[in-house]
Amino acid sequence: MSNNIATIADIARHAGVGTATVDRVLNKRPGVNAETTQKVMAAVKALGEPTVLRGRPRQKEGFRFAYVLPDTETPFFNKMERLIAQTAGDFRHQHITEVTHRLSADDPAAFAADLARINDCDGIVLVAPDLPAIKLAINDLARSGIHVVTLFSDVAGSMREAFVGADNRAAGRTAGLLLARMAQLPRRDTLLLLSQATRMSGEIERRIGFVQVLEERFPSIKVVRLLDLPGDDAGVASMLGKTLAEDVDTTRLAGVYSVGVGTAGVVQALGALQLDQAPGLIAHDFTEQHQALLIDGALSYVLHQDIHYCVLTAARALRGLCENVRGALNVVQPRVEILTAENLH
Repeated sequence: MSNNIATIADIARHAGVGTATVDRVLNKRPGVNAETTQKVMAAVKALGEPTVLRGRPRQKEGFRFAYVLPDTETPFFNKMERLIAQTAGDFRHQHITEVTHRLSADDPAAFAADLARINDCDGIVLVAPDLPAIKLAINDLARSGIHVVTLFSDVAGSMREAFVGADNRAAGRTAGLLLARMAQLPRRDTLLLLSQATRMSGEIERRIGFVQVLEERFPSIKVVRLLDLPGDDAGVASMLGKTLAEDVDTTRLAGVYSVGVGTAGVVQALGALQLDQAPGLIAHDFTEQHQALLIDGALSYVLHQDIHYCVLTAARALRGLCENVRGALNVVQPRVEILTAENLH
């Protein structure tokens, strides 16, 4: 084949790599190992230099992006998967094909292994635990030329190229501020911090922010931590009910911050106390369940971020990276929204 008639796709097939990898090698961008670079250059020598000009956006009929989520059955992840599917029209308009993978969240090693096998795409939008095995899988994908953007919960220290999502530490601080202002000091001076035994950095950052703001601005408030709750509503109700009965002076309970899942279980456990004045309750993510609890008055506030915006922004960032567009990583992050029964949308 003579020069200047090969395409990037031709070279990718000949070298046995992705088109994003070929783009990286031709534009001399980092993230591709020496062996893969040699394969690509050998394919270029055999097929000829492609017509795409180096350093400019490449011309490509379409892109294939994978959205990778934990397979945990929660209202938030299920809503997110539905939104990704509903956004198919927007993706097609941008010449993007998306595929969604739900990987096992119980075994980090299995999650990492399954993630590493997702190599039939130009980029990956990832929601994953922040663990060494996950970081290694991300790094291997990046070295092979696949762009990785983390969503909602970051995996810092990996070779992911961007993070899309609200500031989780700021969200935790917001929860602490709201509940502390609702407290009736000194009579009601105790707040509960509830979470699962998580390795999601977003949830860990929320817990840090919550405690930070209380230590800085409300040192007289006592925080009781329960950080190993089950992941289901019934389990949350049972464990929290036992803790409230044995370890907490509920007459001093001013508020509860539920960092993760199980809000309905929290409501059940609090309702069983039959207190004269119910403590304030804050949870994350606007789901159908949380909407009903807000309207009923069982939930005081929901801290939310625009999921649809984040899903689209992650895809736009990946496309910009694939096309080598300057400023592709200049992502405008969503704000932390405070939803009440009065401002639902």
